Amino acid sequence: MKIEIIEEPTDALADYGRISIAFQVTTRYRIDQIDNGLGGFQFREEEVKPAYVKDYDGHRGEGPTRWAKRWDISHWGIISAFVNGSRIGGAVVAHDTAGSDFLEGRKEIAALWDIRVHPDFRGQGIGSELFQRAVSCARDKGCRLFKIETQNINVSACKFYARQGCELGAINRYAYPELPEEIQLIWYKPIG
Repeated sequence: MKIEIIEEPTDALADYGRISIAFQVTTRYRIDQIDNGLGGFQFREEEVKPAYVKDYDGHRGEGPTRWAKRWDISHWGIISAFVNGSRIGGAVVAHDTAGSDFLEGRKEIAALWDIRVHPDFRGQGIGSELFQRAVSCARDKGCRLFKIETQNINVSACKFYARQGCELGAINRYAYPELPEEIQLIWYKPIG
């Protein structure tokens, strides 16, 4: 299988968004504080019963076609993967975006805003290739730090970012008041 990875303009977001980001939640990280957090945190992977499907695009106001309505995406980049001319995945790199708290108003930070691989092609190294290209894209923009958000319910993503050399930098147990069972995990990768 020959994979072609290219950079695209942001007007490709509608096509990009047709790739499902949904995943099956069968386990999650239980994150316990030690000594009210002063002693650190303990992560334990535990089974989720019943398992369920999580689809971030299904949340109100979310998904690639809605991003341009919320932010100025003129400094964003799309890296897309194709096999035989068919889109099978991609990654979006956000940079220098006014109004995005996630980028902290710092021009030396880029974010992996989104990464997705078609379910039929997951587990074949495509995500790693997209991630590495996204890091290169951020580095080319002069960024020194790459930032990624995920949640404790996406155990495979957490393990993926750790394999990519990312470090867990923040745990926010109160980030999603409407989803109290989800804990925000922020990963960083120095790239400069």
